[in-house]
Parts: sequence; structure tokens; C-alpha cells
Amino acid sequence: MKFAGALCLAAAAVIAPATAFADYPEKPLRLVVPFPPGGSTEPLARVLSQKLGEAFGHQVIVDNRPGAGSTIGAEIVAKSPPDGYTLFLGSISNAISAALYPKLNFDIVRDFAPVTLLATTPGVLVVHPALPVKNVKELLALAKARPEQLAYSSAGNGTPPHLSAELLSSLTGIKMIHVPYKGGGPSIIALLSGEAQLSFASLPSAIGHIRNGKLRALGVTTTQRAASVPELPTIAESGVPGYAAETWLGLAVTARTPKDIVGKLHAATVKAMTLPDVKERLDALGYIVRVGSPEEYSSFVQNEVDKWRKVVKAANVRVD
Repeated sequence: MKFAGALCLAAAAVIAPATAFADYPEKPLRLVVPFPPGGSTEPLARVLSQKLGEAFGHQVIVDNRPGAGSTIGAEIVAKSPPDGYTLFLGSISNAISAALYPKLNFDIVRDFAPVTLLATTPGVLVVHPALPVKNVKELLALAKARPEQLAYSSAGNGTPPHLSAELLSSLTGIKMIHVPYKGGGPSIIALLSGEAQLSFASLPSAIGHIRNGKLRALGVTTTQRAASVPELPTIAESGVPGYAAETWLGLAVTARTPKDIVGKLHAATVKAMTLPDVKERLDALGYIVRVGSPEEYSSFVQNEVDKWRKVVKAANVRVD
């Protein structure tokens, strides 16, 4: 009987790993957002947390942890238990920070288990109406004729708008003057006032000024046209092949999280993001829903890190 009991215990030990996470989740989850409340990431974070909460039957609490180029929130998740209860809303800022901050206490690729890419949001190349250009090709021609004379505004050193411009410069050989401001709002104001001639802005922040004629849009930074402004070409199709500076958001958990848990999160997230009401709402806010497999998201993040590291090095970018 003792031998039979031992066999039962051994069998249970073998079976346990396959079924230990069958009831996940059993308590509320936390979604760490490495940006302050009210920013452009907030609508997606709120929609996703609501839908995952409904799917799992447990609340998903949005925990905003801004600071240091999104590295504070990322480090919190990287050092959390690998149990699937701490989720991370990753973004382009994490890929850029990997190049800007050489002594981080975590690795954005190694220390995270990817779940899925969630969405991208278009940036838009805008110019002051006084600048005599109507498209990207004309802008490039003018910039080459007037090296280091055109000034572009950005939300600050090392921000996505700054590096979007540096990527354009690296691919085309143009030389422009960078004028950093403390945030996207002041950057747009500088462009409207004529302090700068052009800028890369988020589409939601610039669309009103484009429609009332105060700014002229030349192209979007994403790999596909934006549904809200389908008449605007991409920069890539406007004569700069390979250009892509997408502001993206994705979901990840701590590395070493069991694959069963990652699989459950992936299935629930993809279902949530592709619900008709969710997609309609996000489309209206300027997001482009782009879910995929964990492997695809892993490759995407690695490619983004590699791309922005080259841009940061070539432009000799330094954080403030």
C-alpha cells in the first residue's frame, strides 16, 4: 500500500505542472503603464483592462508608473514574480530607452515574456504653411538645398518625435536643426508660431490644426495609411523607402512566466482587441489595431531596439 501511495504521489507530481495554472487568474491583475494618466496611451490601457477584467472575472487595475523614459515602470515589471499577475504596456519608448540608457537594471528583450503587439498610432510630418513645400519630396529637396537651415521642433531630446526626424535624416542625408521643447504641446505651439518650420507630431494632437489650415501635413510615419486621414500618404511611399517610425504599444509579462499563462493572456487579449466595439473605438482615436503571436511581438521589439540604437548612435543623441 505504501508503494502504491508513493506511485500516486509521483504521478500527481508529473501531472501538476500541466494543470497547476488551469484556474489562472485567481485574483486581480495589475497593468503597469509607464506613462502618466491622461496621455495618449491611456485610452487603450483602459479599454484593454476593462475587457480583460470581463474575460477573466477579476479586475485588471491600471497602475501608472511614469518617469525616466518609461524605464521606471518597465523595471517594476521586470523584477516582479513571473506569475502572470503583473502585466506591462510596452511601447516605442522602451526600445528607444534601451539605446539612450546604457546602464539599465533590466533588458527590454531578455527580461520580458512577449504576449502580443497591440496597436500602432500614426505620427504625422507637419510643416508651417509658410514653408513652400506641398509633399515629402519637395521638403527633402528644400532641406538639401538649405542644409542646417530648417528647424524642427520636438517634445525633447530622445523622444519619439525627435528620433522620427533623425531617422528621416539618416535615410535621406538631409541636415536640419533640432529645437527640443518640454513636451508635445509646446513643440506644436512653436511650430504654429513659426519658431520652427516642421515637426513630427502625434496625429491626434495635430489633426485639428491640419483641418483648419494652420499646419500642412505631408505624410504619416506608419507603414500603412491612417484611416482618419486616408488621403495622406506614408513617408515610405513618398520617396523614403524603409521609413517607419510607428508609435506602438504591446503587452508583455515578466520573463519565465509559464507558457500556459502567456497563452491564456494572449488568447484573451487578441479576442478583446478584435471585438467590433473595441476596434471601432480605437480606430476613432487614431489607433491601428495590430495583434499577433508572442513570437511576432518578440521579433518586432528586437527589430525596434536594433533600429533605434542605430539612429541614436548616428545622431549622437543624449538625454536631457
